[in-house]
Amino acid sequence: MDETSLNAPAALAGVRVIEMGQLIAGPFCGKTLGDFGADVVKIEATGTGDPLRNWRLLKEGTSVWWQVQSRNKRSVALDLRQAEAQEIARRLIAEADVLIENFRPGTLEGWGMAPEQLHALNPGLIILRISGYGQTGPYRDLPGFGVIGEAMGGLRHLTAEPGRVPVRVGVSIGDTLAALHGAIGVLLALYHRKAHGGAGQVIDVALHEAVFNCMESLIPEYSAFGAVREAGGSALPGIAPSNAYPCQDGWVLVAGNGDSIFKRLMAAIGRQDLGDAPDLAHNAGRVARVAEIDAAIQAWTAQQQVDDVVRQLAQARVPAGKVYTARDIAEDPHYKARDMLLTQHTRDGYDLLVPGIVPKLSATPGRVRSSAPGLGDDTDAVLAGMGLTAGQITQLRERGIVQ
Repeated sequence: MDETSLNAPAALAGVRVIEMGQLIAGPFCGKTLGDFGADVVKIEATGTGDPLRNWRLLKEGTSVWWQVQSRNKRSVALDLRQAEAQEIARRLIAEADVLIENFRPGTLEGWGMAPEQLHALNPGLIILRISGYGQTGPYRDLPGFGVIGEAMGGLRHLTAEPGRVPVRVGVSIGDTLAALHGAIGVLLALYHRKAHGGAGQVIDVALHEAVFNCMESLIPEYSAFGAVREAGGSALPGIAPSNAYPCQDGWVLVAGNGDSIFKRLMAAIGRQDLGDAPDLAHNAGRVARVAEIDAAIQAWTAQQQVDDVVRQLAQARVPAGKVYTARDIAEDPHYKARDMLLTQHTRDGYDLLVPGIVPKLSATPGRVRSSAPGLGDDTDAVLAGMGLTAGQITQLRERGIVQ
């Protein structure tokens, strides 16, 4: 990152975001906006706060996942079951550009914060609502987490070896996809508000729809041919060759499915006969003989180490790569060269290696401006910014309205 971009205003500088979500989808969207300069004020429940603080592995009593998900945010702890806390939230939202929430539909309405009520206070407010099934439709009131969205969106049916149990992708991909769709929606709404008169709007993101939007030709194939795509294991069904192949010390992924790439791949593995076969010159012919092609590639990879395979195929200009573990990522020079591994000093007093920021903007890059807050770390400062005195804040704290 050069000196000019370091000193440039952040892309979202001046955008005020109130985040009322918890766990993954809403907060991941808030993190994304915060990484690019938005002032994100996270409203958490008094007591334990966002459950993500205690998810997976804890260090110094706090999840290391929390340290990533909540960087560049300020924490205000409110007991939203109380009317005075709801009024504080409304006052914060009245001055905001964006509200993010990922509660079950009807929760905001129960607090007297229906979109029409909030727009009466703040006509320019952009409200992002992420939920399992969306704000409308027959399933709107059903509980829904990311895993259910992945199943309904069609992804889980494909993530398996043929005939075996559908498996997780390994991360909360449904929540993350919903968060990214939400961030896109927020940016579109901010642009529309600026370009077309200042009106806010509601963005309705359903977890299953965010997954479904990434399912490529799944439905067109069913519509045109009645074809129901089935699990393909590590292969890319209908596109060949593209698969995972065993080596002596692990697995390697090889994508040799371009016409010219296929020829180079066959030359590299010593199967010029397949590279020169007229019926394998294009994808349709290769799909018809995919088992034979996969067997030929596997026979070559099985005799070698992963690194040797990757090196040889790189020389042949064939896309290939090993399956990275966390250790591989942490030690990889390319990740480091592109600032994708950042050292973040936590408020608990230790340094933590965390993922860098994506996407990379040349003029207004994102950056980590502050580490993840403790519960209610910023309550006093935010309330003072609203005009409350120290005495008023103390009274609210004594009555359990804020923390």
